[in-house]
Amino acid sequence: MKLPARTFALPLALLALAACAPQTSGGAATTDDKTGTLRVWLFQEVDNKPKERVVAQAVAAFERRNAGVEVEVEYIPVDTRAQRVKAAFNDPSSAPDLVEYGNTDTAGYVKDGGLADITAEFGAWPDARDADPTARSSVTVAGKVYGAPLFAGVRALYYRTDVFRELGLTVPRTQDELAATARKIRKARPELYGIAVGGAYTYGALPFVWANGGELATAGGGTGETSGSGGTGGASYTSAIDSDAARKGITAYTALFGDDNCPAAKCAQMGGNATVTAFASGKAAMAIGGDFSHSAVEAGPVKGRYAVAPLPGTTPGSIAPAFAGGNNLGVLRSTSHRTLAVDLMKQLAGKETQGRLFDAMGFLPTYTDVRQQAARREPFVKPFTDTLAAGTKSVPASPGWGQIDASLVLPTMFQEIISGRKDVEAASGDAAKKMDAAFAAAR
Repeated sequence: MKLPARTFALPLALLALAACAPQTSGGAATTDDKTGTLRVWLFQEVDNKPKERVVAQAVAAFERRNAGVEVEVEYIPVDTRAQRVKAAFNDPSSAPDLVEYGNTDTAGYVKDGGLADITAEFGAWPDARDADPTARSSVTVAGKVYGAPLFAGVRALYYRTDVFRELGLTVPRTQDELAATARKIRKARPELYGIAVGGAYTYGALPFVWANGGELATAGGGTGETSGSGGTGGASYTSAIDSDAARKGITAYTALFGDDNCPAAKCAQMGGNATVTAFASGKAAMAIGGDFSHSAVEAGPVKGRYAVAPLPGTTPGSIAPAFAGGNNLGVLRSTSHRTLAVDLMKQLAGKETQGRLFDAMGFLPTYTDVRQQAARREPFVKPFTDTLAAGTKSVPASPGWGQIDASLVLPTMFQEIISGRKDVEAASGDAAKKMDAAFAAAR
């Protein structure tokens, strides 16, 4: 067992080659070896050590059950996953047997032919019977299953209780109050960001779009994107990011960048991990973070001096729709160890390991019974479950979304506005054209 796993950033030259790789997998393997080395790619977290320990424990149990089998685990950067995984789909010799992927990646990876159809194995797996419908949808395309849900991810508002107490502030009840509170904090404590925001933080920005009635896209007959991911497959989409409602939300989010809160020079390039790091390190009084950010915040100097509340919507007491996030584990179609890879997937995504990942990382389990047990043990879960109960949204269930995400269409739009290069109308209009081109190409 080769753990702890290697963690590294890809050289730029390799990324360039990967980005030029063909977009479709070369096909399935013809063997199903029962011994040898299994390669696993998992995502690198802000604070990865707790995840590594849980994974090492699960891998050790798997290796004990399978003589002659060794598991190699590698942690890869989330931001460069698109290029890395696409390259692996086209080069089985360098590909893993099992890969962690975001639920927004499902439709695109299936279209590329990279993931194995494990419908039969999933259906016969006892743990799968308790998977919640959204989690099950996140691994399903056109009725077939292409992986196992690993955890559910939803974001809420982290805030510094000591700073709020010192300044006599209350938890914001609307997004207008959120902006005003952030500016009050920055004015009184100029060494802090009022709320850490990122120009490359798509899933922190989308609740502002959705809370203002906007959508990313409309499907077929004009309905917006749905909760879950990939459950239907095959729908055609048209961008709605340039609608009046979406522009109102874009304006609300980009207005948080500036010297009176989060200076554009420092915050425009930040992604979600960077905003959480800013909060965890004590440089921000608020941040939009996930249940999966809990361990990183607990490991920082703000431990014991923060709380979490649902991100507010536009009216008092409302909760902004959060992105129905989460990650899955999928077996690659090219694996020469299919049976072993499916068994390892069950080990890593099963109830026991998900319970341990919750304890170690704060990852919300995808099984309803395990989630209920977790909520009883840990009160920090409530703001996230309240957010789930209020209603979440997802990205369009189109293979085109993978291209939109990898091409940084929305971060580019936000950054153009933040920098002043374009106004909201022009930037959102250009983003809509790019999205429509990606949707069209994916049909």
